[in-house]
Amino acid sequence: MTKADLVSKIAGDGGITKAQAEKAVDGFVSAVTDALSAGDKVTLVGFGTFSVGSRTEREGRNPRTGEKITIPASKVVKFKPGKSLCDKVK
Repeated sequence: MTKADLVSKIAGDGGITKAQAEKAVDGFVSAVTDALSAGDKVTLVGFGTFSVGSRTEREGRNPRTGEKITIPASKVVKFKPGKSLCDKVK
């Protein structure tokens, strides 16, 4: 499903225009991005939890040359699905 598909689905299900639905989707994405950037969790009961995790610095290999390289530490976004989402997908 693309963003356009999601906007159309929300507009149809919510009885609103596509422009209003697109503003809602953009607002949601912006709010989640801001919260995760600040280090907060975003929990949607029944759907899941978005959080920020960290990866430590580690050693890897360049697949082309086999040379050892250092992969720097980084932060990653994690998503843990809620129970009702898991039940509906099964």
